[in-house]
Amino acid sequence: MTGAQALVASLEKLDVDVIFGIPGGAILPAYDPLYDSKVRHILVRHEQGAGHAAEGYAASTGRVGVCMATSGPGATNLVTPLADAYMDSVPIVAITGQVHSAFIGTDAFQEADIRGITMPITKHNFLVTRVEDIPQALKEAFHIAASGRPGPVLVDIAKDALQNSAPFVWPGAVKIPSYRPTVKPHVLQIRQAVKLIADAKRPVLYIGGGVVRAEASSELKAFVEKTGIPVVTTLMARGAFPDSHELAMGMPGMHGTVSAVGALQRSDLLITIGARFDDRVTGRLDTFAPEAKVIHADIDPAEISKNRVADVPIVGDAKNVLKELNEQISKVDCADISEWVTYVTGLKKRYPVAYELPETGELSPQYVIKRLGDIAGPDTIWAAGVGQHQMWSAQLLPFERPDRWLNSGGAGTMGYCVPAAMGAKVGNPDQVVWGIDGDGCFQMTNQELVTCALNDIPVKIAVINNQVLGMVRQWQTLFYESRYSNTELHSQRVPDFVKLAEAMGCVGLRAETPDQVDDVINQAMAINDRPVVVEFVVNKDAMVWPMVAAGTSNDEIKIARDLAPDWEEEVL
Repeated sequence: MTGAQALVASLEKLDVDVIFGIPGGAILPAYDPLYDSKVRHILVRHEQGAGHAAEGYAASTGRVGVCMATSGPGATNLVTPLADAYMDSVPIVAITGQVHSAFIGTDAFQEADIRGITMPITKHNFLVTRVEDIPQALKEAFHIAASGRPGPVLVDIAKDALQNSAPFVWPGAVKIPSYRPTVKPHVLQIRQAVKLIADAKRPVLYIGGGVVRAEASSELKAFVEKTGIPVVTTLMARGAFPDSHELAMGMPGMHGTVSAVGALQRSDLLITIGARFDDRVTGRLDTFAPEAKVIHADIDPAEISKNRVADVPIVGDAKNVLKELNEQISKVDCADISEWVTYVTGLKKRYPVAYELPETGELSPQYVIKRLGDIAGPDTIWAAGVGQHQMWSAQLLPFERPDRWLNSGGAGTMGYCVPAAMGAKVGNPDQVVWGIDGDGCFQMTNQELVTCALNDIPVKIAVINNQVLGMVRQWQTLFYESRYSNTELHSQRVPDFVKLAEAMGCVGLRAETPDQVDDVINQAMAINDRPVVVEFVVNKDAMVWPMVAAGTSNDEIKIARDLAPDWEEEVL
């Protein structure tokens, strides 16, 4: 086979069903055998869209997402989604063409050292210059991406390796001596953890995205039912534990709930599983959960004690960790934590996530998102952009199941929403997929709606249009004396999002008043043969509350601009 044929044959053997990509000179040989392959190729409008679509596919299905680009600028356009996938532990494989191996290092046309560029933001990457090495590289790439802590892997293939021929040999079992993820926790660590849990008077389960990636939600729920311990779920873990459960305290951190932040701050034990003590959660680190001992379980040993020293470190897959904890916790008697549970559930009742409607009669963005959640329901797959609408979505949507919430958590990538929603819909064609985007994010990658229209991918996108870069404006209001420097995006409907949607082959709808909201959502829900864009024209001064200002303690959380919760007030 030629290297190009070997590449496509390898993808078929790996059961790849879809690739998101754009052809170009260096990768062009691969597109000829792809023409006859059973692997579906979706021609995107920008390589960044290909990368985010692969992320959306992977995060919603649990399978490895695949994107493909040519050398030079094609490859460098994948850098942002690769960094995004690396931060959020999303398993994707990026295949890039490279210039002829004899020209590597000569600054040849469309040459970029994509292997060197992406080394800090991939789990591993390959430069393949021999046709014989293509099957092995692909099989190892998929194994590395999906195993251990999931993440992105890049395979860069020289053009002559794609053009030359060699016998096709499919490798046997993957054995990489230097790569052996620890998936099963050590029994002594589990026993030490159980002892701390049994003795704790104010324990909290601090649950991160690792629980979602490990498909460990049922084990988590079983552990909560056994122990009665309150649960906080980070931005990346929304849906890992159902919000409707009485012990669900919501999301912690900068825009977390008072009950989640309060539970962490006043706990005496953090049972941390698949989370990494991110600065958005901890606030000022030296003030975070000051009285708590820490059990930290993670499949990535590099995360343990990186930010907060663990009293009991546990290296292992979250599913296996929770299985072992469930087995061992049944053998011990735990301390009575009823008073603690009463306290945190009291906080939850006293300080629910709330918002005020604009006195001007304008549409409230929070109301829009709440109604989207109410009408579409908890089975919907949600993809969000980055900014205020992302935080309101994380606070107000109904999260009852895992793998229904896609967003850019670690990197905070504007432009993530539309292509990620596209990838999720390709991977889950029978599911309703809504993207919730801001007008700023939407203008970065909305061209992928053309891809959706031409490829029968009927996503639904809600554009929360406040005509400004909302989160930046909020910070300018609070910390820069309302000096709104370069945050006004547009006025007088430039662009007109309804016309723009129609120009891209989508249905365009708009709501500007509260009485129009349900009608346009229901119209969008009824359209399943084309993409739909619904523009919601909302008040520009709405703010995300609660809020912990950057660099401050979580104890300084504000529930409105000048209001802080009274932690000591009776909440029973």
